[in-house]
Amino acid sequence: MCMADKPLVWLHGEIKTPPLSVNARIEAGTLLRRLQRGELLSLPHSRPMPSIGPSCHELRINDRGLTWRIIYRLDEDSVVIGDVFAKKTMATPSAVIKAFKRRFAGYDKDAK
Repeated sequence: MCMADKPLVWLHGEIKTPPLSVNARIEAGTLLRRLQRGELLSLPHSRPMPSIGPSCHELRINDRGLTWRIIYRLDEDSVVIGDVFAKKTMATPSAVIKAFKRRFAGYDKDAK
């Protein structure tokens, strides 16, 4: 990791935990590295998630008939990963959005 790279802060889950294929792990790792280097990603790889909070986004990883999501927030000094999960519906369920809001708020509280 270069001195200018932002660290990844994992609040929950990891890329190896869900059964992502090797190709999906490589894609996820490549996209996360781009974020660490300060690149702003857009569709089809990433989209904003203002319903969770400012600077929150979701990475989209297609893998063998499943679509994985990595919810992240771009902070000034880090890329904060909320979780990795398989998305099975078009809309993100409100319970999932609430869980991410709680997770990021808890991180902000602990960081102070």
